[in-house]
Amino acid sequence: MSDVRVGIVGAGANTTTKHIPLLQAINGVEIVGVANRSESSSSAVAKRFGIPKTYGHWEQAVADPDTNAIVIGTWPYLHCPVTLAAIGAGKHVLTEAGMAMNAVEARCMLEASLAKPGLVAQVVPSPITLFADATIQRFIAEGFLGQLLAVESRIRGDFLDSESKMHWRQNTELSGNNTLAMGIYYEAVVRWVGRATNVMARAKTFTRQRLDESGELQSVVVPEHLDVVANLECGAQLHLQQSAVTALLQDDAIYLFGSEGTLRLTSDQLFGGRKGDEQLTEISIADGERGEWQVESDFVAAIRGEPV
Repeated sequence: MSDVRVGIVGAGANTTTKHIPLLQAINGVEIVGVANRSESSSSAVAKRFGIPKTYGHWEQAVADPDTNAIVIGTWPYLHCPVTLAAIGAGKHVLTEAGMAMNAVEARCMLEASLAKPGLVAQVVPSPITLFADATIQRFIAEGFLGQLLAVESRIRGDFLDSESKMHWRQNTELSGNNTLAMGIYYEAVVRWVGRATNVMARAKTFTRQRLDESGELQSVVVPEHLDVVANLECGAQLHLQQSAVTALLQDDAIYLFGSEGTLRLTSDQLFGGRKGDEQLTEISIADGERGEWQVESDFVAAIRGEPV
């Protein structure tokens, strides 16, 4: 019998492109069953990946004696209840990013995990900067920036589209307080320079009503443009901008400004320059420092008590 036996709760894009195939590629791992939003979609995923069971509801995946680990690929509204139930049933948990609907739920999940230290409780990490994280951390530690003064992140959008249907990310009943991709960019910044000590924000929602997937008109309160300004524990100031309406902004970029140097990170390149340079130049990232997606292998290794 496989030593890691997984029940899938929610089989969206990331689950079917990443979690399921990458877990199935690991020796000794079996995906026992899947519960998706409907019986037909559960059956389709089971057929596609050769999964032997489908569940009519997520509770069945958690209660199934054949599973000892649960992977949650749903929208945030189910992350907390499924996590608490799985930990309560003595099962390891991997939950998708957007950890919870709000801070209260996230703290409940953390407390439940700490109460069962023998279980693995993992959140899918922000993947956007994995390729450069180690290099940025090294440059900071080696003094490339000097004193870190400011961090600036601007993530672009498109022209305002008031006619498109309500996306699940715009539905607070499904996504909670999560706004655009603000959380996963802040998570990346924390890896390099530590946490914020105090925060203020300005937000704007331009389209106040949208049709949902059933054709009913719904109110929208999730911001389409958000600016966050914070002080960091290291003494620097942070500005994060996430927007769905900043059309033609040149690119997505995060800047780290120091007394002696500057780093600029785009979606696939790192640039740097020091005092006296006329412009930033690309910084090559060594193969040994280039991070990559290893969520599933880390989850299984942690369950097996191996270093991750």
